[in-house]
Amino acid sequence: MTSTTSKRVFGVVAGTAAFALVLTGCAQSNDGGADEGTSSGTLIVGTTDKVTFLDPAGSYDNGSFAVMNQVYPFLVNSVQGTSDVTPDIAESAEFTSETEYTVVLKEGLTFANGNDLTSSDVKFSFDRQLAIADENGPSTLLGNLASVEAVDDTTVVFTLTNPNDQTWGQILSSPAAPIVDEEVFSADSITPDDEIVDGEAFAGQYTIASYDFNNLVSFKANPDYQGNLGAAKTENISLKYYTDASNLKLDVQEGNIDVAHRSLSATDIADLESNDDVNVEIGPGGEIRYIVFNFDTQPFGATTPEADPAKSLAVRQAVADLVDREEISEQVYKGTYLPLYSYVPDGLTGATTVLKDLYGDGEGGPDADAAAAVLSEAGVATPVTLNLQYNPDHYGESSGDEYALVKSQLEESGLFTVNLQSTEWVTYSKDRTADVYPAYQLGWFPDYSDADNYLTPFFSTDNFLGNHYDNSAVNDMIVAQASEADPAARQALIEDIQAAVAADLSTVPLLQGSQVAVTGKDVSGAVLDGSFKFRYGSLVKG
Repeated sequence: MTSTTSKRVFGVVAGTAAFALVLTGCAQSNDGGADEGTSSGTLIVGTTDKVTFLDPAGSYDNGSFAVMNQVYPFLVNSVQGTSDVTPDIAESAEFTSETEYTVVLKEGLTFANGNDLTSSDVKFSFDRQLAIADENGPSTLLGNLASVEAVDDTTVVFTLTNPNDQTWGQILSSPAAPIVDEEVFSADSITPDDEIVDGEAFAGQYTIASYDFNNLVSFKANPDYQGNLGAAKTENISLKYYTDASNLKLDVQEGNIDVAHRSLSATDIADLESNDDVNVEIGPGGEIRYIVFNFDTQPFGATTPEADPAKSLAVRQAVADLVDREEISEQVYKGTYLPLYSYVPDGLTGATTVLKDLYGDGEGGPDADAAAAVLSEAGVATPVTLNLQYNPDHYGESSGDEYALVKSQLEESGLFTVNLQSTEWVTYSKDRTADVYPAYQLGWFPDYSDADNYLTPFFSTDNFLGNHYDNSAVNDMIVAQASEADPAARQALIEDIQAAVAADLSTVPLLQGSQVAVTGKDVSGAVLDGSFKFRYGSLVKG
């Protein structure tokens, strides 16, 4: 998930194996939110993330989804400590045929405003995502959804275009899947934040008591929440927004706020780790950072005067031979981002280290001789001029240092002359898909905890990168893994896809990030797990 839009493309799926996924019985019972196990105090969370919209159809970014996770219900969700999904407001969720996924809701569900939450709201929530299809929204995640039917008040049937979708359960917990109140939200346009807050259209662990856009959000525990996360442990949570990470760091170390979550600089995190007044919590991270090559406009790209596919590939291979991920990790990010040697990050099923084996010194380090050899064999004159773009305001203040070091690594070999430039995000997000940048920086935060979310958006035909990469064999494998019911066979396909893409190098992965939260010594319950969702309901002070 980034502020750009991913696209989930299935193409023609040839899935034949019958598949049934049953999610039942493991949801926690919950007799209410602010009960005897809930602290009546207030806890303050600080962040530099920003909200775009509270409407799930209008935003597809970390800052917006961080709020949505607290206040909206999901049909299925991951309990803390795992990335596996189980029923949230659903009683059960299962494939009842290869293309039909049936969800039965719990009885007596309501929104905070007293409106009943029924199958009609579920159908409405998904129908409006597809109808609005906002360019900044997550509707493309629903690319396999053909229709939604409300069979009765508690039963919903999702009909999928292609069978045996192994990721559908995860997608129902993604930014495309919060359930909203059809009596508050518009069916065909983005609903303003103030209308959502005034309409109390919430049914998650928390409701929003007051809302000052990107300044302060006040959450209050929802006593009627019936989902799998259980009752919120703290009655009142305040979310304070910062424009400067250094001020966020200062406030958490001085005790002015209780928790700092997204995004402190690597230097600030290293400093806080030596501070006895705070705890620094580090968890598995699905965020990745990478270089994208535009196959049309990169050196020797398809639309350049000197177009040559072999030379174009050699340039990409030489870059892969020269980048030193370990140096970037340690020098720029102090180990808060780790080297990434493939396309699926470490910790997810199917992850490999194929780039370590294919490029550089074979052990993860750079190799200038290997880079020189691949360029020479392709007949590429050196130094190669490479225009490389990065963004200074969307991926953290360390991006400048990161890409200055990449430039240095490429140029030290004598094989490249790098023209490094930066552009603010509003322009950058448009230019990158308009063939303005031959090579450029992007980052990615997953929509759901599955290898597919690191493959389909990037390497399918018509992928969201818009970099003109199209390998029909890769596309066929991506389609096949999405419907492969046998876990071992699916893992093998995921590994094969990474090997094929590593040979093409449409992107060069650099780093995998960790999740970091800094808390006061008297705060517990900051859970950072493979779901990559930071829930406030487990936080306790004192």
